Amino acid sequence: MKVTILGMGVMGQTLANGLLASGAKEEDLCLATRDMDQASAVKNADFVVLCLKPKNIRKVSKEIASHLELNTCLISIAAGIPTEDIAANLKDGQPLIRAMPNTPCRVDQGITVLSPSSTSSNEHLEAAAEIFSCLGRVLTLPEEHMDAVTGLAASGPAYIYVMIESLADGGVMAGLPRKVAIELAAQTVLGAATMVLETGKHPAELKDEVTTPAGCTISALLRMEDGGLRSVLARGVQEAAESARRLREQGA
Repeated sequence: MKVTILGMGVMGQTLANGLLASGAKEEDLCLATRDMDQASAVKNADFVVLCLKPKNIRKVSKEIASHLELNTCLISIAAGIPTEDIAANLKDGQPLIRAMPNTPCRVDQGITVLSPSSTSSNEHLEAAAEIFSCLGRVLTLPEEHMDAVTGLAASGPAYIYVMIESLADGGVMAGLPRKVAIELAAQTVLGAATMVLETGKHPAELKDEVTTPAGCTISALLRMEDGGLRSVLARGVQEAAESARRLREQGA
């Protein structure tokens, strides 16, 4: 299938590199920046991926609408902009899918959530999943969940980086060299996440397996609970989701 990517920022470049690494042919991939002729770039494309900032999504979709084949499927990764807002600028019946990838896609460990509009077929959705599967896991959810997905998965790597840095600080305080502490913290986070995904166990169950009576782990966990760690993280996700909802108004 022929794929056009509009916007060559971090995610646009990541997707292009991922597709090429997974075996896509260069002649089936068209890359365009805002300074290029985007109308020509979308002609004859099976999929057009809009890797654009939310404030630009409506303008660009309107500019390219008349140049799209009716069966060309648009995929927007813009946070906070619902499919109905984009569809208002397109031809009636134009297939449209909303996608939310995250930055670990750069190392093929990302997760992308897809939400199809009513004009998209199962074939469109399956093909879109194939496009993003080269970057990591792919899930499909109703669009009503996309702001929450943005707050958790799209913004989430930043929360984890702060956690890794904080854990490393604790290691340094306990006497470890900084470089060693960061590696230990990062690998521990990676290992713990892999345990959740591969065992299918609830995180609380895995936590209990590490927490022995009167041990080091439970004493540390209680101190973290004193600081409101759970609530702070959960409220952070909630706040990011609310911010994603506000992007729609800012981009109007």
